[in-house]
Amino acid sequence: METAVRTGVARSGDLEIHYEDMGDPSDPAVLLIMGLGAQLLLWRKGFCEKLIARGLRVIRFDNRDVGLSSKLDGQRIDGSQYPSMVRSVLGRRSPAVYTLEDMADDAVAVLDHLDIDRAHIVGASMGGMIAQVVAARHAHRTTSLGVIFSSNNQAALPPPDPRALFAIIKGPPVGAPREAILDNAVRVTKIIGSPAYPTPEDRIRADAAEAYDRCHYPVGVARQFGAITGSGSLRNYDRQISAPTVVIHGLADRLMRPAGGRAVANNISQARLVLFPGMGHDLPEALWDPVVDQLDLTFSYARA
Repeated sequence: METAVRTGVARSGDLEIHYEDMGDPSDPAVLLIMGLGAQLLLWRKGFCEKLIARGLRVIRFDNRDVGLSSKLDGQRIDGSQYPSMVRSVLGRRSPAVYTLEDMADDAVAVLDHLDIDRAHIVGASMGGMIAQVVAARHAHRTTSLGVIFSSNNQAALPPPDPRALFAIIKGPPVGAPREAILDNAVRVTKIIGSPAYPTPEDRIRADAAEAYDRCHYPVGVARQFGAITGSGSLRNYDRQISAPTVVIHGLADRLMRPAGGRAVANNISQARLVLFPGMGHDLPEALWDPVVDQLDLTFSYARA
């Protein structure tokens, strides 16, 4: 039976945040937050259905500047982004159009719109950073926390593999044809994906085509990347988190090194660290069940 999807728009200040809501509204809610330049589609529907099968209501949404949510057209920080990248390695803040704190407020605005008092907060990559901020600044709204292949950007963490980083932030030029975008998605996935669980090329291309046809907006990536580099270390936020937490990371992640996951887990008092050999910077279908198992175990701690 096809899972029904309820769609809507939440207001966050002047912005509109597009969301999808699945499962029984009376079940405990899980809010899924995706990463840099990624639409809500990267929380694949099959993954969401596995959470729904555990008796959970699942909400996924497009961050600002991506997908069907509001775009901040024309807003930018002048000059090179490299000084901000250097400051970020040192755990320091930089000027930015908006910050991870602003994006965390967007996530909470979705909960407000849906009249959800508390939810399990789960984020991947940049979404994991946003989730940490939500769990610290909105502890009374956070039942538990899941942080997947992310970091707290504390000082002196090992940097990403340069090839992986530039694959993400240096895509085809604006206005590139659709086929070039799909080819790039295949290239990027082969660089940052899970070497032990490779996604078939036709599947990568089909998923990229779905995202392109829904909303191709590459210029938002620079502003989102600015939110990451501009927000500085999240270590102080981690030390405020009291919710049961699981940190999930791949040992083969070249974009967000496993040290980032370890740093998150080491600074949250109730965190478990789960490392998957052969997992890179993606959620391959072969790992959906073990990842959902680990999330649900943490959810159960919160219920207890």
